[in-house]
Amino acid sequence: MVDVEKVLYDLAYSIVDFKEALAVKELESINDNEIILMIYAKNDDIGRLIGKKGSMANALRQVMGISSRLLNKRIQLKFEAIE
Repeated sequence: MVDVEKVLYDLAYSIVDFKEALAVKELESINDNEIILMIYAKNDDIGRLIGKKGSMANALRQVMGISSRLLNKRIQLKFEAIE
């Protein structure tokens, strides 16, 4: 089985500057066919993870889409800045 939290963490780890502040958590979902992943990072790193016009966030979603097909579930990514 694919550990989607680890896959997303490894992808984001190479992008952020403050690596010790990076965290990825799976949230509960009402839908059984959905996985919600929350990415926590410093404010500057969240901007880097989202990118201009959401380009980096869309790229992360596309890569995570491969994992979602293996699990036969939909993956949602959400970003939150921490202090």
